Order: sequence, then C-alpha cells, then structure tokens
Amino acid sequence: MAGAGVVVGLVSGFLVVAYRLGIEYGTETARWVYARIRETPWLVAPWALAAVLAALAITWMIKKEPMAGGSGIPQTNGVVIRGLRMRWQTILPVRYIGGLLGALFGLSLGREGPSIQIGASGAQFLSHRLRGKRREDMQEHYLITAGAAAGLSAAFSAPLSGMMFALEGVHRSFSPAILMGATAASLTADFVSKYCFGLRPVLDFGDIGQLPLDEYVWLIPLGLVAGLVGSLMNRSLLGFQTLYGRLPAWSRPMIALAIALPVGIWLPDVLGGGSNLIDMAEHARIGLGILCLLFLVKVLFTSTSFGSGAPGGIFMPILAVGSLAGGICGQALRQLGWLPSGSVAIFAVCVMTGTLSASVKTPITSILLAVEMSGTLTHMLPVAAVAFIALLVSDLFRTKPIYGELLDRYIRAQGGTTAVVSHVDRGIMELPLGMGAVADGKLVRDVRWPSGCLLIGLRRGERQMVPRVDTRLRAGDYLVVLFSGENESDARLAMRALCDA
Repeated sequence: MAGAGVVVGLVSGFLVVAYRLGIEYGTETARWVYARIRETPWLVAPWALAAVLAALAITWMIKKEPMAGGSGIPQTNGVVIRGLRMRWQTILPVRYIGGLLGALFGLSLGREGPSIQIGASGAQFLSHRLRGKRREDMQEHYLITAGAAAGLSAAFSAPLSGMMFALEGVHRSFSPAILMGATAASLTADFVSKYCFGLRPVLDFGDIGQLPLDEYVWLIPLGLVAGLVGSLMNRSLLGFQTLYGRLPAWSRPMIALAIALPVGIWLPDVLGGGSNLIDMAEHARIGLGILCLLFLVKVLFTSTSFGSGAPGGIFMPILAVGSLAGGICGQALRQLGWLPSGSVAIFAVCVMTGTLSASVKTPITSILLAVEMSGTLTHMLPVAAVAFIALLVSDLFRTKPIYGELLDRYIRAQGGTTAVVSHVDRGIMELPLGMGAVADGKLVRDVRWPSGCLLIGLRRGERQMVPRVDTRLRAGDYLVVLFSGENESDARLAMRALCDA
C-alpha cells in the first residue's frame, strides 16, 4: 500500500496540477473579459453566443457522464461507501473541459472537489493497470481513497488535510492500510504540487498574531455564527439545486452563465472559488458594508452556479463565505472598539474553519486545513473551539452533511440504483463496527447477516483473527466481509445498517 500510494500520488498529483493550472487561468481570463465588457458594452453579444455554446456543451457532457457533474466528492464517497462504479475514461475529460468552461465564465465553483474526484480517477486508472484486469474489491477502494487524499493535497498544498479528509470525509474508516496508502499518496502529491507552484500554500495567511486570552470569550459567539452560516450555506445550495431540478436540463447551465454576466461586470471579486475573498477578509482591506455585500452575493452566486449542475466544487466557496462572515464579525467589533485590528484575521480564520466543519461535518480536517494554511499551531485552540461549537450548532439545527445529502440526491436522480452501478459475482469489503451499532456486543451467531454476506475475518487492534460463531463483536472491530451474487451497493448498505451507530 505504501508503494502503491507513492505511485498514486505521482499520477494523481500531476493530473490535479494540470487541472489547477487550467482553472486558475480560466478564472483570470474571466475577470479580464468582464473588465473589457464593462468598458465596451457591445462585447456582450459575442459573450452571450459563447455562453450559449458553452452551456449546451456542459449539458451534453453531463448527460453523457452524470458522475462528472457537480462537486465530485459525493460521487467519490459513493464509490467507496455505496459501491457505485466510476468510469475514469469519461470522468477525466468531462472534468477538465467542463471545469475550464465554467472557470472561463467565472462561475463561483471551487477546484478542490473536482480535484478529489480527479485524484480518485487517476488512482482507479492505476489500479486497473497494476492488476491487468478490472476487479472491484477492497484494495481498489483503498487506492481510490488514496487518490482522493492526493487530490485534496495537491489542490491545497496541504498534505495533512488530504490524509485526514480521506479518512474522515471519504472512507470514514481509520484502517491502517487506508492510512498508509493515503499518507504516501498525499505526501507525494504535495511534493508534485510544491514543485510546480512553490512552497507557499494556496491560502497563505502570512504572519497572524495570537488571540489574547481575554478575547477567548468571543469564541462562543463565533462558533454560533459559524454554525449558522454553515447551515445557511447547506440549505441555500440544496434549495437552489431543487429549484433548478424543475427546469429543463439544457437551461440550467445557461441560467448560471447568464447570472455570471452582471456579477462579473459589477462585482468581479466573487468570481471563481474565492481565495481572493479570504485574503480580503483576513487583512480587513475593505469596509464593513462591502464585506456584507460580498458575503450575500457569494452565497447566492455559489448556489446558482452549483445548483445548475456544472462541473465544479463548493469546498473553496464554503471557506470563502465563512471567512467573510468572520471578517464581518471582526470588523463590527473593531468599529465598536471592542476588538483590536490585529484580531480580525484570527476571527476570519476561526469562522472559516467553523463554517466548513458545520457544512461538511469533518471537524478534524477543517482544523488541520486552517493550521496548514496559516503555517502555525498557535491558533489551534481557538480554531478547534470554534469548529466544534459550530458542529454542535449545526447538529442542533439538524443540518446534515452536505456531501451526504448530495450523494443521496444523485442516487435518486439516477433512478435509485444508477446506471453506473454494476453487478459483480463476488467481492470483499471492510467495515468498522461503530459503538452502539446493531451488531455491537453480539455474538457472531446472533447477528442477522444480510443475504449473500459472510464474515470471513476480524481485526481487533493489532490482532487478526478468524471469527467463530461464539466470537463476541466489539465496537472498534474491523469486519472483513465476503459478498457473493449480490449488488455491491445493496450489500454495503445492508452491512452498514448493522455496523453504523
């Protein structure tokens, strides 16, 4: 797994670097074009024609490969935990072409989600080449998880966040084999990214001072704000996706591109993923009113861009919205004389982290991402406090993880089983047994195992064992299950009903 992880990191790293270069070029081109349109209004006519052609091309590509639409993270999760099938041969070209078209018109979409799926697709390609034939089993899922880690690592130049997201947000399992592959792939992809882009992270916060202890009292209201903003972001994204679902498929990207025209002309700062907005919120370079306007427009523009189904992610836009909310809080308190100007940047980082934690429900990844982007551990305590308070607030509002909701919608849209799910003769899956799960504390013989599933192995800590009928299962065990003659997605769902708390 370590050796395979290194190769996966190289392949996926170069694929993501190429995608990242294209998206950055596209977003800069979009800002340049909208500036020319603002100076020369008659350029709207050729822009409108190009937008119509681009929208039709995006619609046609997504119809041919629905798994390449939207973020890419839900689809990758579906491959790993729901048994969906991924076709790297069609996903990669749609991701590159569709992502570049969206960036050229300035849609408010991030590159991180697609980068994760691109990394996973590169790992799947490598898995097929290594084994010489197509076989869907546990090892391929490990490699796909490693590819996802490499994708996020290369997109953010943040290897620790890539490793943790693979465990916390994709596979949802802390198996040593998964950790080994994800670590090797993430570190290797980070080397590729740094070799091409330099040593500075994507979101370089620079030198931020520490938050004084007497200002820690603000962490509780910041956590409340972050939780509310994360919940608002999820509801806005899902709500606009529902609205778009009532429209003909060909019109959805066209509407998103039409909305991008006035936004690009009058408020070009909200174009693209939003890394520039994070920098603005951190350094408090603009007034409170403009920050509020940017916040509102970024939420709505991201929702209209993503709801259209165009290829692109929401990871970076969520971070941008959170940082703007933190900047608003910091600027308001500074103007009231309750906060020194040096603490505004810390507020932006804390609320940004909390918003991601509340929306995606991956608090550890969110904390590590803030640490890697700031380049220091001095802010870990306030950042972690806000992240977990925001997570609690979102739970109280019954906010579900955005990528889980998107995955469920994708599966329902594809008819429940989806055309990309195939039947296999047999396979092996490994699942962790959660505390309080149906099978927790029961003897093997007392568990009603799903039809076609057989428990063939069990790992408890460092011990590997062959379970007997009188073996008592415990929370934290890793169950190795053979399934035969069943749809892999159905088998995984049935087993997770037994293993998840």
